[in-house]
Amino acid sequence: MAGLGPGVGKSTVALGLVELLSRQVARIGVFRPLLSGPGQDPLLELLTERYPVMAPYADSFGVTAAEAGELVADGKWEELIARIVERYREVERRCASVVVIGSDFTGGPSTGGDEMPRELGFNARLATEFGSVVIPVISGEGRTEESIGAAARSAYHSLVDLDATVLAVIANRVPRVPMQPAAGLPVPMWSIPEVPAVAAPTVAEVAAALDATVLAGSESALDRDVLDYVVGAAHVPALLEHLTDGALLITPGDRADLLVAASAAHAAGDVTLSGLVLTLGEHPDPRAVAVIEKLNTGLAMLVVDSDSYHTIYSAAHIEARLSTNTPRKVEAALGAFEENVDTGELARILDVARSSRVTPLMFENDLIDRARADRRRLVLPEGTDERILRATETLLRRGVAELTLLGDRAEITRRARELGVSIGGAKLVDPETSELRDHFAERYAELRKKKGVTLDLAYDVVRDVNYFGTLMVEQGLADGMVSGANHTTAATIRPAFEIIRTVPGLSVASSVFFMLLADRVLVYGDCAVNPDPDAAQLADIALSSADTAAAFGIEPRVAMLSYSTGSSGTGADVEKVAAATALVRERRPDLPVEGPIQYDAAVDPAVAATKLPDSTVAGKATVFVFPDLNTGNNTYKAVQRSAHAVAVGPVMQGLRRPVNDLSRGATVKDIVNTVAITAIQAAAR
Repeated sequence: MAGLGPGVGKSTVALGLVELLSRQVARIGVFRPLLSGPGQDPLLELLTERYPVMAPYADSFGVTAAEAGELVADGKWEELIARIVERYREVERRCASVVVIGSDFTGGPSTGGDEMPRELGFNARLATEFGSVVIPVISGEGRTEESIGAAARSAYHSLVDLDATVLAVIANRVPRVPMQPAAGLPVPMWSIPEVPAVAAPTVAEVAAALDATVLAGSESALDRDVLDYVVGAAHVPALLEHLTDGALLITPGDRADLLVAASAAHAAGDVTLSGLVLTLGEHPDPRAVAVIEKLNTGLAMLVVDSDSYHTIYSAAHIEARLSTNTPRKVEAALGAFEENVDTGELARILDVARSSRVTPLMFENDLIDRARADRRRLVLPEGTDERILRATETLLRRGVAELTLLGDRAEITRRARELGVSIGGAKLVDPETSELRDHFAERYAELRKKKGVTLDLAYDVVRDVNYFGTLMVEQGLADGMVSGANHTTAATIRPAFEIIRTVPGLSVASSVFFMLLADRVLVYGDCAVNPDPDAAQLADIALSSADTAAAFGIEPRVAMLSYSTGSSGTGADVEKVAAATALVRERRPDLPVEGPIQYDAAVDPAVAATKLPDSTVAGKATVFVFPDLNTGNNTYKAVQRSAHAVAVGPVMQGLRRPVNDLSRGATVKDIVNTVAITAIQAAAR
């Protein structure tokens, strides 16, 4: 991937390419021929930490800028190339596919005349030595559609003239999309618009660049995007007129009037600021600070020694970077790439064979990809929870689903503003005041009239966010629901059992966990819902689990677990599993199933060869059905902790419409995965 000039946004494209390939291959590598500055490279550090790359950071670059400069100064150009190629080959030997992030190096000899950027010739030479295809990235910032097209054609033909194989051209940071600047190109071209959340620095980046002292501000306050700068020097009315959303206010520390006024405007919701910077080394009056603290703005307050002029000059030249410290920017960049680049077409022309192994990251990325391909409407009842709000921002930026958040609208908006997250694409509904409440009360009273539920009681029940959300799903106003971040499992799934109910023909709803091991994905059921299922219920759990596995691309081979394998043991528990296995075979003769079977015989080919040598399931089971909740819950947690597996779930199955429960300790990533799973379940229905 070769950038034509500085500031083209190679980081966004590199991130998108690695994300795309991580869905296809288990052994991926990233490589930078040349590190441009001292210290850690933020992008390379991000990619080697975020993805399970086969080479660590220390092995994923060729030379440093200092080393390159010395070699070129001594006339050792070919030695420089040889060193980089040698380092690249070490990475390539470990990987099925490598993304090379082209260099900005301009110190080598010109290869195409003065009009050609020297870094282009350098990257073309490396691509030839590596045997790589090339994707040039051009900047669309401040350009017209015609000039972008001309730049794309120039980049393409320049690289071809240097014997490089160009796969596609990407114009980044274009003024708008869609654009049609690709006339005359024999390869695909895609345009990615300028995304403020990617291009803007965070308050933390500004603080670091200005060497500021942080007087106040949580981690989330420092993570806000700085979209504008406003210098406070006038009277309060003039300042208020010039404040904009995302602005960082820069003002002398002794202007208590401006600090209090700006903080009050932010707290009132008139404007959403990113933070406050106090110049001249002046700390604010403690009385003003006390007022600001009572406003509970959640804004960061920084102090710098420079004056306002030099502070704004320095701040305006701060370049935002994707790094491990900017997870929100990473998600925004991925969202921009995936929304504007035809990833299906790009994967096709890359022609990378999909790995037979399924790593945790491949599985998780595939969830996002499948959900984006058929977007569903999902409701999240816990709209004021910080993790839900952060997950909502990620889900909206990645285009995973259309989301409705339940709760007090003002409170949701206030919490989002405090956290600095963008949820503008989500619909906000307050069950207390919604016009749907009367209708939902009538519907719930109708469904539960045999249980003695009156209309007055139903009117109170449906203001509960989980009941309201479940009724949205039942009435077709949402395709699925995810809850449980701060509700118990019972509070989440009881409304689903009462309102949505189970699929006809199934005696019981159940759950599975996707267990993401280092090289495969297994399905465990039921580890969360049914304490002691009988044989018929166990058969239903097995059939539901097999269908869930198949729906997520896992070939179902079902192991009905017991403390005995085959006919070697006796007892009521063994007989229950044997009866359940017989029912599964009777109802689904095409489904590979084995039971009773012990876990080691189900998962280990060597043990299977001894205990059940003729079984089509033993030694290679993918779906594990536990005889009771005690066994299942303890086993999944033991594997999760001891084998360092990622457990995704519980995923509910057997309901007529998807409702899924979160752990109360769920992370933002857990929520994103569960929403994607729910969207896929909804699409399948």
